[in-house]
Amino acid sequence: MKYTGLDDASSVLDGNSDDAPTRERVANTILEHGPSTAADLALELHLTPAAIRRHLDQLLADGVLMTRDQRVVGQRGRGRPAKVYVITDSGRDHFKHSYDQLAAGALRYLKETGGDDAVMAFARHRLTESEERYRPLLASAKPEDRVEVLAKALSEDGYAASVGSTPAGTQMCQNHCPVAHVAEEFPQMCEAETEMFARLLGTHVQRLATIAHGDGVCTTHLPHTTAERLPS
Repeated sequence: MKYTGLDDASSVLDGNSDDAPTRERVANTILEHGPSTAADLALELHLTPAAIRRHLDQLLADGVLMTRDQRVVGQRGRGRPAKVYVITDSGRDHFKHSYDQLAAGALRYLKETGGDDAVMAFARHRLTESEERYRPLLASAKPEDRVEVLAKALSEDGYAASVGSTPAGTQMCQNHCPVAHVAEEFPQMCEAETEMFARLLGTHVQRLATIAHGDGVCTTHLPHTTAERLPS
């Protein structure tokens, strides 16, 4: 899914239209890879530090990006943590699917008439088709490859997912959520998705962060099993 908001009259095109394609690449890179430092972006996009700073400053000024301290896994070194650039809620408006207001209104009505259980039932139901498509893909993959296969399938559906490792286990990150604006009000959407991941992967999973709750990325943690933690 590509960032297309740069065509708007109030977009960064007002600054310098010749730079618009590069700024689009910067925005899309952060969407696909999650929170990124200026150095990471310069390396990924083959830009000079001065050039990447100029594009980042413009995207910050336009409200597409914001900065925050880099989250460090494990013991943090000395000094201040590096700054990372993340997509803002306003910036995500360029990526989000349409009909958010209609969906939220329908779910409010469902909650009023059927309660939270009815909302949860709907959240689970909406993922049925996706789970049916993902299941044979994971079933035909080796157990150690299933998280990667799931991340690829999610990316093809617009979630910009990736997989990483930590000493405690594997983490799958979704750098975009098409229903984030609705999930802010109805966390059942995130809960149902987490349940689906556990069923597909056949293991316990833990949701550490969600875009809907203000995090820059949705992070699902798969702890190592006891056997995996044993020294060889």
